[in-house]
Amino acid sequence: MSSDRIEVQHTQHAFLVAWGWFGEYIGLIRRILAVPLKQKRYQHTPQGKVLEFLVAILGGMRHLQDISRSAHPLDKDLAVAQAWGQESWADYSGVSRTLSGLSWDEARQIAQELEQISQPYLAAELDLLRSAGERIRYDGDLTGLPVSNTSRTYPNAAFGHMDDAIRLGYQAALVSLESPTYGRLWLSIAHHPGDTVSCTQAEALILAAERRTGLRPRRRTEMLRSRIQAFEQQIVQIRGRLETQKRLVQQAQERLEEVEQQELERQRQLDELASQYQAKKRLERPTSRLAQARQRLQASAKRLQSRQKAWREAQRRLDKTATRWEGQQTELSVMQQRLTRFEQENVANPERVEAEFRLDAGFGSYENVALLIEMGYEVYTKPHSHRVVTFLRQQVDDQTAWVRVGANAELVAWSKMPLKGCPYPLDVALERFYTGKTRKHSALFHFGEDPVTLNPPAWFEHYNGRQTIEAGIKESKQVFYLHHIKVRSEPAIYLQECCVIFAANFIRWASHWLASQAQPDESSLDVCKLGIKCQVQVAAHVSAQVIRNSEGRLLKFSEHSAFAGKVLRSPGGGYLPPGRPKFWFLMPFLIKSHLIAQPLR
Repeated sequence: MSSDRIEVQHTQHAFLVAWGWFGEYIGLIRRILAVPLKQKRYQHTPQGKVLEFLVAILGGMRHLQDISRSAHPLDKDLAVAQAWGQESWADYSGVSRTLSGLSWDEARQIAQELEQISQPYLAAELDLLRSAGERIRYDGDLTGLPVSNTSRTYPNAAFGHMDDAIRLGYQAALVSLESPTYGRLWLSIAHHPGDTVSCTQAEALILAAERRTGLRPRRRTEMLRSRIQAFEQQIVQIRGRLETQKRLVQQAQERLEEVEQQELERQRQLDELASQYQAKKRLERPTSRLAQARQRLQASAKRLQSRQKAWREAQRRLDKTATRWEGQQTELSVMQQRLTRFEQENVANPERVEAEFRLDAGFGSYENVALLIEMGYEVYTKPHSHRVVTFLRQQVDDQTAWVRVGANAELVAWSKMPLKGCPYPLDVALERFYTGKTRKHSALFHFGEDPVTLNPPAWFEHYNGRQTIEAGIKESKQVFYLHHIKVRSEPAIYLQECCVIFAANFIRWASHWLASQAQPDESSLDVCKLGIKCQVQVAAHVSAQVIRNSEGRLLKFSEHSAFAGKVLRSPGGGYLPPGRPKFWFLMPFLIKSHLIAQPLR
């Protein structure tokens, strides 16, 4: 040990160094540097700049220029660069140019590498859930990423609902998994224009979750088959109505043509009589033939207007029915194709799981609820239309027994209630709550095996457990600044979104890994007690000494930092299995050595 060369560096970004060690451990650095990018290398590789971009996100930097212009610039911190396998970092302008030059294929390839790096951790959590007999629980949401309303430099940005206002920007569709070890893991993020609405994205969220986990529940094909049979009967009725209305339109057309011909004949007769009267210089008297002919023509004109109106009304009804019939034909075709696909998926799915999806009201249209049911999920959501709330309020009176479910909330619930427009009966609850002196109402939907109507407080609490994804979105914006779009190229914007959700997962994994390397003594920093916000905004920006030798690495925090007197340890070199290496018994020697005890400069 004494012959080993000990290296000491100073850093102002302690946890960025530690996360670099973890990035090396899981192969992140190696895989990102191996991604082929069609850009020239000058002093720094384009892959290294992409890695630097990820590190900047891990450090919670609001703007790309903070890499070079913050109080302690990241691009001047060689200890961080070397921890991430780089000799040095590029200036932020070089990072910006590299990101702007990425193609969609390159951005997606980098995102795919991040997914593959995440897969072992995701698989381990899924194994824990399944071995414990727990249901897999997904949460989905759509969040806005607004930009300046006057900007013209963000490609494919569009106006849509963001932050309770109409804003220009993008929408990000997110899915998270409730994790027994990490609390929450992000599964996917999808990039959309700002005018994308939630109700169009439910199926995409489900498929994204299934693609990432490789697991899906048994499709409820028997329910879909029954729905198709009932729908076919409706189509037969609509078809009969369509044929009847076609006949009525034909009759109205014939009667209209009859009156049109009559009017032409009476107009001819009137013209002839008028010519005769004019030639004989006769006066038109009220009872004369000419006056009577004029009256008959006027009656025909009125009859023509009436029959034109009748024809238009018959044609309107026919067009409405025909449109409905065509829409039903399309819907039937979609359901039949879905049934075929679901039957094939059930055959190819021997490892069926129990899974649940929680979504907010934006996704709660009847069609989306039916789709989730048919795909085999336990469904927790709210109705998309407020008319459901209006209908439910009509079902209660002063004698209704409300159940208190929160400090200012009460519920009344109905089991398996049929709703007009919804193909399946649902468990439904009406909620009333108070905001100050104002009383408001909302509703809950559920479908599945959970007896939610027997325990309204548990239903209320379980649905509101989806606040985990809302907290995740808040974290992504307030800690990793997802909504501060750092680039103006759409592939790079998508890559930023992917890096943010990866960073949130990465830090959770790293916390457990760093905790597993700690010595059971007072000098070791208890990383598990540090929240994500604290790690990003504090620990990633404190000063420390970075000590290395051939057997290991150590961070000793500055006495002027928030973690004075504490240390973090990491195994030396390479991709080692979890566990405490045997050489750590020597690290107290390093801590007490004169070299380490020197104050930071």
